[in-house]
Amino acid sequence: MAGQITGAEAVLRALQDGTAITMVLVDREKDTAEIRSLCESAGIPLEEGSTNDLWRMSANGHVDALALVGRTPQATLEEVFQRGGTIWFFDGVTYSTNLGFAIRTAEVAGADAVVLNVTKTHEERRTIRRSSMRADRFIPVVYDTTEGILAAAKANDVRIIAVEDVGTHGPWDETLTGDVMLVVGAEKEGISQTVLDAADACVLLPMNGFVPSYNLQVAVSVVAVEALRQRRLKSTE
Repeated sequence: MAGQITGAEAVLRALQDGTAITMVLVDREKDTAEIRSLCESAGIPLEEGSTNDLWRMSANGHVDALALVGRTPQATLEEVFQRGGTIWFFDGVTYSTNLGFAIRTAEVAGADAVVLNVTKTHEERRTIRRSSMRADRFIPVVYDTTEGILAAAKANDVRIIAVEDVGTHGPWDETLTGDVMLVVGAEKEGISQTVLDAADACVLLPMNGFVPSYNLQVAVSVVAVEALRQRRLKSTE
């Protein structure tokens, strides 16, 4: 599960101790020369951000540096599924702002990767990045075909859990730990039949209103938090 080392002193100690850091984010306005030097020596990717950027990303307010542990932020499709963990598949989701919000939610809830089967222009990908608070810096976001994604999941024994109104039980009644791909579908069409047919289970969110469906972001948020709750519970067993 992804985690954060917060503050320049803590990041520096972790680098000196050989902690498995996969990325470092530093304030471009602050003196972080020693951190930069250690990252360069160790081959650890380093990005610069504004003071406001680090404040928004930090779990503890204003800091000069942050480090990512527990997740490799770049990966190919095959690497994503070989590593396993919690993978999100936003099947056919087209609105760039929705994709950005969903990627941010997946990252915040500790997912290991996001896979997409839509084609996006350079400008649309910029919109996705902005909407996600640039969370795609910290989690692999891989574009491929539906067939490629499903084949990679099956080849690596990753369970496919669909979230759709044809589900038979709630997400809290399904095991969302281990190597799992959680699937939410397009805003209008929902999850494609091809993906539903490949799913190992299908869950639904209870509804009790006149409007027949939740917003996409609600479905992602509810299932993401439930998956995080289950992973944390399992880690304490």
